[in-house]
Amino acid sequence: MTAILSIHPTTDIHPTAVIAEGAWIGEGTSIGPYSVIGPDVRIGAGNRIGPHVVIDGVTEIGDGNQIFQFASVGAAPQDLKWHGERTRLVIGHRNIIRENATIHPGTIQGGGETVIGDDNLLMVSSHVAHDCRLGNHVHLVNGATLAGHIEIGDYAILSGLCAVHQHARIGRHAFIAGGAMVAQDVPPFCLVQGDRARLVALNDVGLRRAGFVEADVLALRRVFRALFKSGLDRAARIEAARAEADRAHCAAGHELIEFVVASRRGLVAA
Repeated sequence: MTAILSIHPTTDIHPTAVIAEGAWIGEGTSIGPYSVIGPDVRIGAGNRIGPHVVIDGVTEIGDGNQIFQFASVGAAPQDLKWHGERTRLVIGHRNIIRENATIHPGTIQGGGETVIGDDNLLMVSSHVAHDCRLGNHVHLVNGATLAGHIEIGDYAILSGLCAVHQHARIGRHAFIAGGAMVAQDVPPFCLVQGDRARLVALNDVGLRRAGFVEADVLALRRVFRALFKSGLDRAARIEAARAEADRAHCAAGHELIEFVVASRRGLVAA
């Protein structure tokens, strides 16, 4: 281990782990048996990396994360346009990455960076492809799969075995039901489900669990109905929804409206 340039003396590294020269490992981090850490990996303080984990590529990991056995973090993206460029994967703090999860770095064409924020839970066999951007407190349940270039807002929940098409956006506090195939954008605060995901309702239960007050949930419900259930043309629906949000002084309602207006891929069908 003397050839390793930057391992903090308080780390706990199993003797069977393979740490490449040039890796940087912070204070109080533990690395389990047979794990492999590449030369361009920087790992912060207080991380727990289990056995048989591979962390490779130009990867930066913050503090207090847990990475379970057989996870693959930072390996080359599954994109034929990638030809060995030094693209990055950046992972924040206090994330939990469970068994067999896979996370890939970015591509030059997609901005060169995959980013995962803080306090996220990536469950067994979930997949985050190149150039994705996850916010904070996102849950990817077992087998949830993200194609490339996907943006996911804070507190979104993607249930088991769902799949999201490349370039789609998932808004804050959205809920995607199990097995859903998501081909277009999912608005914030909404619930979608189905083999070809359809917009079903406001995510009432998730919003209340997240601490939204009743007045805001009711206001969001009125904005939701104006946007998606009124039967008017698009311009009239947006105008009606803005009036509802203004009447209730509902910032979340305006966020929902602006997400809809800004959508370039189109929204999942209502």
